[in-house]
Amino acid sequence: MKKKVTLVRSKIGWPKDQKATLAALGLNKTGSSNVVECNDAIQGMLVKVRHLVKVEDINE
Repeated sequence: MKKKVTLVRSKIGWPKDQKATLAALGLNKTGSSNVVECNDAIQGMLVKVRHLVKVEDINE
């Protein structure tokens, strides 16, 4: 299953590990989006930054 992840809040002021997680998800600027293939590692990343992102399911 694929998910569309959008950065909805600024990463300024958050810890380095959360900024690195956003970079690993391919999110750089507020409003940027990326489609990721969902697996356990990605799910863990999304939980870590859930307060900064919006996640939508994509049915393909």
